[in-house]
Amino acid sequence: MVQIILASSSEIRRRMLADAGLSFDALPARVDEDTIRDALKAEGAKPRDIADTLAEMKARKLAERHKEAVVIGCDQVLEVDGEVWGKPDSPDAARAQLMRLRGRSHRLISAVVLYDRAEPVWRHVGEVRLTMRSFSDAYLDDYLARTWDDVRHSVGAYQLEREGARLFAHVEGDYFTVLGLPLLPLLNYLSQRGFIAA
Repeated sequence: MVQIILASSSEIRRRMLADAGLSFDALPARVDEDTIRDALKAEGAKPRDIADTLAEMKARKLAERHKEAVVIGCDQVLEVDGEVWGKPDSPDAARAQLMRLRGRSHRLISAVVLYDRAEPVWRHVGEVRLTMRSFSDAYLDDYLARTWDDVRHSVGAYQLEREGARLFAHVEGDYFTVLGLPLLPLLNYLSQRGFIAA
């Protein structure tokens, strides 16, 4: 079987692929996400194009070094009122993000791009609409005090797969896409191409 590389250091993405029974290596793709995101936003790029571009850049970076491998790049952005967010850089930034999202809806856009033999061969962009409930200031402060070390790694400063589920009233869309990797389309493609047993 071909070597599969996940171009990510994300624990949840690694866990999703491992739980699906894939054999793979996970290597971080060191790209300056903030600079790339800011440049794309300045050019007026749509949120889905920003997520797709970041996913592709991660996959391409590792595919250039591992030319015989299948490389999976992924990225996620949060969009609210036409504004694209990345990961918060401090507890105060996380609090401000969650206060803006409280009682409102926003979109998570997750992109995955696959490289085979250093060439892009497949991509998918998934979208989910999430609505937060009107949680109290006290709960928010306690939540961030308990979870900051984990939620700082996620856009929007929450993790739906953990206690962050308590922040939400409604989610429309695929659960895996919320976690940052549209898993089912990826597994289907890998199966169709014979990269994994099917």
